[in-house]
Amino acid sequence: MTKESYSTKTTANEKGIHTDFINNMTYGEYLKLDQILSGQERLSDHHDEMLFIVIHQVSELWMKLILHETNAAIHSIQSGDMQTSFKQLARVSKIQSQIIQAWDVLSTLTPAEYMEFRDSLGQASGFQSYQYRLIEFALGYKTPHILKIYEKDAELHKQLKEAYEGPGLYDVAIDALAEAGFKINPEVLNRDYSKPYEEDDSVRDAWLTVYRDVENYWDLYQLAEKLVDIEDWLQQWRFRHMKTVERIIGFKVGTGGSSGVNYLKKVLDQRFFPELWSLRTEI
Repeated sequence: MTKESYSTKTTANEKGIHTDFINNMTYGEYLKLDQILSGQERLSDHHDEMLFIVIHQVSELWMKLILHETNAAIHSIQSGDMQTSFKQLARVSKIQSQIIQAWDVLSTLTPAEYMEFRDSLGQASGFQSYQYRLIEFALGYKTPHILKIYEKDAELHKQLKEAYEGPGLYDVAIDALAEAGFKINPEVLNRDYSKPYEEDDSVRDAWLTVYRDVENYWDLYQLAEKLVDIEDWLQQWRFRHMKTVERIIGFKVGTGGSSGVNYLKKVLDQRFFPELWSLRTEI
């Protein structure tokens, strides 16, 4: 029996399979696949530009889900629902593992192939990804000059500004420490969220107590480790990004005007949850 006849026979035996969709919604309609799959428009005739477009679009979809789960986790922590936040943050880490693997696919693009269509990108660059900036804001990394990139779109700029000025994941985690009775520096609890977070002794001491008394602070301990997971994966994503860029364009200036690899190397030194890393030396 051929594969084709086997497949036909197998389908025929499934009497309950729906085949009439004249008045019913199809899989493609539900997912709006006509819109999604028509969005890969190459600006050059080069075969590999399709790879470049698809990888970045898929990454943006994963980032949308990261934001969906991270923002939900922020609200869960604020409402004291730690167990739900753990599920949401664990999902973020799994998504991050997927988005990291995308670099392996993009790495199949050689320097010679990329140079064939690079000029078609103009000044467009992943540096301008607003969802990536929203993720940075949600994790507490705020830089004011970034907002200028999005002034072209008033609604988008408003969304970014609200996230820029709002509490991030670490801010609500620190609030949870205070709710649990830890004495947190009032300047930290009442700080301007648009300013970059700076390491604080009271926060470090609180996390140290949590790690030294896990049994009594199990929820906070789990929260801390979920945050470490997310930062760890994010740094691995950044590292793979940097190495992929170096592999494809070396140390050329990025299409968006950044220093390319040199810029990507510098951001590897950024910390989102500093006390959770520094305390490991003291435990």
